[in-house]
Amino acid sequence: MYRVLYRKWRPQTFSDVSGQPHITETLMNEVRENRLAHAYLFTGSRGTGKTSCAKILSKAINCLHPVDGNPCNECEICKGIDNGSILDVVEIDAASNRGIEDIRALREESAFTPAKARYRVYIIDEVHMLTIEAFNALLKTLEEPPAHIVFILATTEVQKLPSTILSRCQRFDFRRISVDAIVSRLQYVAEREHVQLNDEAATLIARIADGGMRDALSIFDRCLSISENVTVDVVSDAAGLMNRNYLFALSSAFKNKDASKALAIVDELHNSSCDTERLCTELTNHFRSLLIIKSVKKPEDILVCTNEELTELRKAADDFSIEEILNIMNILSAAVASIKVTQNRRIETEMAMIKICTPEASTDVSSLFARIAALEKQIKELQVGTIPITAPPVPEKPEPVITKPEVDLSMLEFEDDSDEYEDDPSEPSVQPASVPVFDEPPFDPDPVFDEPVFDPQPVFDDAPQFDDEPVFDNAPVFDPEPQPDNSPVFDDEPTPADSPAPSDQNITKQWTNCIIEVEKICPPIIGHLLGTKAAINGNVLTISNYNAVLPMIFPMVKDSLNQTVQKIFGRELSVRLG
Repeated sequence: MYRVLYRKWRPQTFSDVSGQPHITETLMNEVRENRLAHAYLFTGSRGTGKTSCAKILSKAINCLHPVDGNPCNECEICKGIDNGSILDVVEIDAASNRGIEDIRALREESAFTPAKARYRVYIIDEVHMLTIEAFNALLKTLEEPPAHIVFILATTEVQKLPSTILSRCQRFDFRRISVDAIVSRLQYVAEREHVQLNDEAATLIARIADGGMRDALSIFDRCLSISENVTVDVVSDAAGLMNRNYLFALSSAFKNKDASKALAIVDELHNSSCDTERLCTELTNHFRSLLIIKSVKKPEDILVCTNEELTELRKAADDFSIEEILNIMNILSAAVASIKVTQNRRIETEMAMIKICTPEASTDVSSLFARIAALEKQIKELQVGTIPITAPPVPEKPEPVITKPEVDLSMLEFEDDSDEYEDDPSEPSVQPASVPVFDEPPFDPDPVFDEPVFDPQPVFDDAPQFDDEPVFDNAPVFDPEPQPDNSPVFDDEPTPADSPAPSDQNITKQWTNCIIEVEKICPPIIGHLLGTKAAINGNVLTISNYNAVLPMIFPMVKDSLNQTVQKIFGRELSVRLG
């Protein structure tokens, strides 16, 4: 019967475990020096070697001929543990045996001495699935077990374990296996299986596995089902991926704000059986690479990619600002979370593409920051001169040509309309006078006249001077609002004598200075304080007449605004929105 690769090539010694030297060396030293703990806790992500190390440790402490802390895998104890004939090593799935009755049965069995082995070992996998009652039943036995009992607990979610369990175990945290370690192990397995696996295909498998050796071997197993010569194309077909060029095509569509092109690419990938969740994850990792390139001086030390890919990533990173990249990553992360709980996964992906290509349709803070960053970039380019400022061409209007035709009055003909009216016999008939003909000089269309020069504003010395508002010495002076002598005058808002209230004109001038100062030290506020008004009530300066964007960015600029207000007004004032 065929055995899958991750079972066939499961590590048999601590030396075979990849990517966990900090754990394997410690366990080997404990076995070599016989300094065993009574309870171990192995925690880490999936496929990092927790169960494999638990089985190796159970063989090493019971091996008849250990080799430098490793089991020999040749004695009857090692072989019996491998084939399941030795009943002293018990592996329990806590997901299926999670009740208090199962733990009580385990506690009763632990009182018996081992049949053949040196220690009775209980490997409890996915221990976080136990109930609270089961944990309480295990506490006493886990704290003071018999001398021949060793507990090995394994879990992927250590945060779900009670602190009373954690304090009774020797904890080992398994890290995600590095890409280099996974590639080395895949090459080792490919050599033993007599198949071809190039470096780029092995690197792609390691990236998809995301630090899990079991996932990497499972993907490699699927690739071998397609072809024994494993290449990048074979890995892409086996993992449901297409050529990585689609990532750069999508980033180009995001740069050009071309939603139709992005949706067309998503449709093509969907028809090619590309998983939409995997697509959003790959896009997130792609923009993570762009973010690292823009943030780190030597991104090749962090990114795992070929030199050709690094060159393309550098070109793509120049098209985006850090704020835009963060906004895109936030949208994609939200899409991945929504895809996991929705029925139509394609709709969530298409919504994410549209949000990225049309940032003006989104009103969240990250989108606003991205739009502000794009405006700042355009302003800098305009200041440097990389974008020419050209006004739209104004069409030239031709000057109207006025032509005055020459009229010869002698050639005029008059129509006789006498027939249209009936003659009155009582009135004498009047004969029309003949039209005289004059010889006119030729007509000049643009005559030139010698005009006299006049002063535009003549000054007359003898002009009398008048005051706009005459003042009469004998005019009586009246108070506009006389107040009775016996009525006290109260101020609406009494002001201390040592700090007279400033006038509205003075507050407006100082507030204008504040706006100028705060825009220098805090670029996000530029343009959003124009037109606002300020009023002082005690130690509070209230801003009014502001736009809808100011309340969103006010928490970020409040400290800078307070400092500027105190500097301009010369006293402590607290700024708030009216």
